[in-house]
Amino acid sequence: MSNLEERDRAVIWHPYTQMKNALTHIPIVKGEGVYLFTEDGKQYIDAVSSWWVNIHGHGNAAIADAVAKQARELEHVIFAGFTHEPAIQLAERLLNLLPGDQKKVFYSDNGSTAVEVALKMCLQYWHNKGITKRKKILAFNNSYHGDTFGAMAVSARSIFTHPFSDLLFEVDFIDLPNASNIDVIKEKITAIGDEAACFIFEPLVLGSGGMLMYEATYLDELITLCKTQGILTIADEVMTGFGRTGTFFASEQLSSRPDIFCLSKGLTGGTMAMGITTCNQQIFDAFYSDDKLKTLYHGHSFTANPIACAASLASLDLLLKHETLVNINRIKKQHTQFAERIKHHPKLKEVRQTGTILALEWATSNETSYLNTLRDSLYTYFLEHHIILRPLGNIIYILPPYVISEQDLDYIYQTITAALEIL
Repeated sequence: MSNLEERDRAVIWHPYTQMKNALTHIPIVKGEGVYLFTEDGKQYIDAVSSWWVNIHGHGNAAIADAVAKQARELEHVIFAGFTHEPAIQLAERLLNLLPGDQKKVFYSDNGSTAVEVALKMCLQYWHNKGITKRKKILAFNNSYHGDTFGAMAVSARSIFTHPFSDLLFEVDFIDLPNASNIDVIKEKITAIGDEAACFIFEPLVLGSGGMLMYEATYLDELITLCKTQGILTIADEVMTGFGRTGTFFASEQLSSRPDIFCLSKGLTGGTMAMGITTCNQQIFDAFYSDDKLKTLYHGHSFTANPIACAASLASLDLLLKHETLVNINRIKKQHTQFAERIKHHPKLKEVRQTGTILALEWATSNETSYLNTLRDSLYTYFLEHHIILRPLGNIIYILPPYVISEQDLDYIYQTITAALEIL
């Protein structure tokens, strides 16, 4: 077997993939800026930031240099009983950037585990305070928070969770709030009241659920209500963090501040895996005790990996530069202009935009679904035009690295417009 695709097929099981009838997995040998280069010399625009993680472009020299420097000094050390400068510095900087009054950082290794930690914090918070009836969890319909068991439980029931449905704990799901249903949702939360431990949400945009978007003002009302009911709130900013919605964090667009944040994806600039869960002083104090049974017994072998911390610090440096803000605003403006031009196309059910995220929902006779047959046709069409867009069923979205040029964005828009005439 001479090429990477053949060798891959012999030994690898890919995520979210039915391997029996899978499309060819394209071998990538190099990344530079918004481009990925294949083994046979083709070039693709990475319009989805390699699963929403790559915010500064591939092969970023500043992040690569920081990683190399840290690898030569300290590649890893156990984080129970030891600490190091990159972890401390990253925690200090993030706590200063997060909205609200976040006080502590807990390190893990990806978005799902950041969510697991948040859920365990909330449930054990009430346990540590001796309040046993607060065990219910609130979450949005169509939400997605990860693929580990706790994260699956608070995600919408779907093809991802179906084989495990009998093993997932019960969750009270509520609809995304809007002007017509906000009062009904608030009544449901009030009825659950002092039985609820926490409310977990993706602020402003539900990613894997179809890039569903809703207004900050209604989320504010729900968070405010939760605070009056004593319900802890978790902002899952794994996807929405680090500039994606037009602000550093989506929660900056809220007046009410969550108690806990979950971070990952863009955290390291797409360089490597890392997860973070932060909390306010109130939550931390419930674990701060002479009683060792009140300890948060959770950890990972690569907790606070120094190399990942160094990559995150370098990514923050880039994100805070003026030119990055200019690029984010430019992408927002271009998305808005294209959305205005295309939104009345008869083949589109809806066009949605929040910040640098643009989603287009194809109108189909089939029910909207991750398994919609249009998905493979769209995916293949864009690959043929050297663009990586990975549809969520009949929904395509553009979520590019911030370094993408006006010309490349215009080419993506033109290709989408052409696809609407063909597919």
